[in-house]
Amino acid sequence: MEEMWSGAPELDGAISEELFIEVDTGVSLRILRWIPDDESMASKGPVVVVPGWGSVFEGWRPLITEWVRRRPIVYIETREKKSAVITKGVGRADFEMSKHGTDIREVLRNLEINSEDVDWFSSSLGATLLIESYQSRVLSGRSSVLLAPNPDFEFPLWARIVMSLPIPRFIHPALMRFTVWLVDRRTKEEGQRIRYRRTLLAQNLNRMLLSARANMRYRLPEELSDVSVPCAVMTASSDTLHDMDKVLDIVNKIPGAVMIEVPSNQYAHEADVLVEIEEFHSSIGN
Repeated sequence: MEEMWSGAPELDGAISEELFIEVDTGVSLRILRWIPDDESMASKGPVVVVPGWGSVFEGWRPLITEWVRRRPIVYIETREKKSAVITKGVGRADFEMSKHGTDIREVLRNLEINSEDVDWFSSSLGATLLIESYQSRVLSGRSSVLLAPNPDFEFPLWARIVMSLPIPRFIHPALMRFTVWLVDRRTKEEGQRIRYRRTLLAQNLNRMLLSARANMRYRLPEELSDVSVPCAVMTASSDTLHDMDKVLDIVNKIPGAVMIEVPSNQYAHEADVLVEIEEFHSSIGN
């Protein structure tokens, strides 16, 4: 599983690079960056990808492999992921949503990217942190495609009780196997089931537990009227892990937001979804 968190994946038609950028005292994030070989494509503005909670690159490889031929791509792995280099003691507060937003801002500052020039693509936790960051004016953007954002992170009562208790490290592997079993039961899409299983088994369990405790208390702001980034919220009716009604509520709260319904969550990880993404970009004049 270690290979999922190291090295710059080499993709045809682009130059790849792996960076570690310090975003906070004792915290550095892994960043993957690709520049198209085609100079006309390389000169375009960047797409910044912020994947979901614990998400590994392999799940996004089909989409990114095609996209890097057309646009410069910056792929940011947030601090709960195993790839982050954390050299200090951490607690729940280190994984609050606002921390993720300021981390992303620091990455862009380091790479000398103005967030107003960015076309964002994000999923789940990544989408949620961006919405909050737009509302709080921590980040801006040229456009934003948000796949399955979470207004909250609902855990069953038993999980909330378990996560509120001290959990010895030797229990972590058994707890993770149980979580994988639960996700398998809740997920209809086979591709989504495989991705989540792979993701869960590749994690730093202590970080994920701290992050889950932070997420369990989180609620997206009720008021989203200060979001000025043109947004498209992408969802699939077959995605049973994300509540469709809650997604629609987010669409209604963000000024000018549109909804893009795709055939499946797995489809949103494939190159074919670039049709919908580029149609949205064209519709707002990008």
